[in-house]
Amino acid sequence: MDRMLYISMSGAKEAMYAQANNANNLANANTDGFKQDFNQFRAQHMQGPGWQTRTYSMDERPATDFTPGAVKVTGRNMDVMTPAEGFMAINSPDGKEALTRTASMQVTPEGDLVDINGNPMLNEGGAPINLPPFKDINIGSDGTISVIPADATNNQFVAIDQLRLVKPDTKQLEKDESGFIRYTGDDNLEQGGVKVLSGALETSNVNTAEALVDMIEFSRKYEMQVKMMKTSKEHSQSSDKLLSLN
Repeated sequence: MDRMLYISMSGAKEAMYAQANNANNLANANTDGFKQDFNQFRAQHMQGPGWQTRTYSMDERPATDFTPGAVKVTGRNMDVMTPAEGFMAINSPDGKEALTRTASMQVTPEGDLVDINGNPMLNEGGAPINLPPFKDINIGSDGTISVIPADATNNQFVAIDQLRLVKPDTKQLEKDESGFIRYTGDDNLEQGGVKVLSGALETSNVNTAEALVDMIEFSRKYEMQVKMMKTSKEHSQSSDKLLSLN
């Protein structure tokens, strides 16, 4: 009975992992720019001497869905997104470059341009962007950042910097445990070829209806495995009774 019990326990544990991943997708359904993760179950034979008579279930997160979300118009100059293929670059807390398709940008008291989570936006050279005091700001379709300086006597925009815009192959992207999208290719990503839309944000690409259906399915899988564990216990108790009769 131990084999049946351990296999059922393994199935229940993997169903819980899948449910947790699905719950994370659902929790971020309203997070701008969030990319949902896929789940996949597969059979994993137990390795070792003898016949492979035991097969455990294994849940994996094989990939992230990088399809674009919907466009949410905000009308705010510092809300930007890449409406087609392409990403903007930010500096993650570990000091490495990460990619995003949307950013609700803010300016710190020191003039640093950051996203809503405080991660510095990077310019075409890969350096953090710092802005002088300004009256107004404009983000061009090519990522050029222009401002009207606070001490200007006229209302003419002056180009200050340009966002780093890259177009990687999504097959060479992965999302780390902190939720940052990383480029895993060996080549350096070239600047250019990406347009920016100002005054709008990209919504999450989570399909809530599909995620709710998955939640029900994972719950049923978990309940089935628990039922098998209970059945294993009943079989064991029946065997004990037979032995006591002898």
